[in-house]
Amino acid sequence: MIPFQDLRPLHALLRSELREAIDRVFDSGWYILGPEVEAFESELAAWLGMPHCVAVANGTDALELALRAAGIGPGDEVITASHTAVATVCAIERAGAVPVLADIDSATMTLSPAAAENAVTARTRAIVPVHLYGHMADMDALSRLASKHGLLLIEDAAQALGAQWNGRPAGAWGEMATFSFYPTKTVAALGDAGAVVCRDQSLAQRIRRLRTYGQASREAALEQGQNSRMDEIQAAVLRVKLAHITEHRQSRRNLAGRYAERLPADIQRPVERSEALHVYHLYVIRHPQRDRLRQTLLDEGIETLVHYPLAVHQQPAYARLAADRDTLPATERAAAEVLSLPLYIGLKDWQLDRVAETIARARAEIEA
Repeated sequence: MIPFQDLRPLHALLRSELREAIDRVFDSGWYILGPEVEAFESELAAWLGMPHCVAVANGTDALELALRAAGIGPGDEVITASHTAVATVCAIERAGAVPVLADIDSATMTLSPAAAENAVTARTRAIVPVHLYGHMADMDALSRLASKHGLLLIEDAAQALGAQWNGRPAGAWGEMATFSFYPTKTVAALGDAGAVVCRDQSLAQRIRRLRTYGQASREAALEQGQNSRMDEIQAAVLRVKLAHITEHRQSRRNLAGRYAERLPADIQRPVERSEALHVYHLYVIRHPQRDRLRQTLLDEGIETLVHYPLAVHQQPAYARLAADRDTLPATERAAAEVLSLPLYIGLKDWQLDRVAETIARARAEIEA
């Protein structure tokens, strides 16, 4: 079996550093929101060139707290993509706002600036582009759109730490950006963790307050908040991973390059726009008979996943958001065709070659 994901090889490479970091936490006697969290916040902010970073419990909380800190809530519309993890829309609704789902660019599968502009109304307060699979949305066009309409631009960069657009990193374009460090991400914790980066000090201060029950001090809550604290072990682990981000990004890009060379010429590969630097959080191909292709791979002992088989508006809990399904044709085509192949640090060349060779055989059988 070639698994879709295996985190053990990466952790074997970093074992001594990770153990040292975790031991440091054990020895400190401080386990929540302590010096490791503060150091990670400073290091991530510096790496992105952003002035402020607030560590939180997970990526969903990060987006919810960013919206709440900006005063976005009931009655406010927030434009985002429907081809995303449901967490994006969940966070918008948890903030009390109304998600407005716009179509994607058919090549990059990220939010279409033209579709986003068509979705702007008098109630629109923010745009949340999702940098999907490790490729950034068109941030030049989306930045112009936000400026034109006076909208807050918040990047959902959960899948794209290390990616770039015109040389500028994911997380450094909007007024705020949110990250997830779920264990499969390109920089990953050993559990759930997230962060918000922002330009404005007052926003950062409010997010810090909201993540701890709305308290500015231990004595009293100034507003209603929640418990969204990063623990010291996750921060220590993330500091180790962040220090290796450039080399690990290149490792993933090398694997993606090998796929590009080995896959059949008529298989639709991930697109990397000339303005972009893709980090290949996921390596996603497309095929009109995706389910048959996936089953053939599974029969050959190759595990794949689908991100995402249903767009958000196609899921029962969010079907009410599909007011006009005809406005999301590229989204629905992507949901029917995308297939994520194994790609992780530690994937062997022979394993990758076997995946590519099996796809070639399967494609021929499907088309015969």
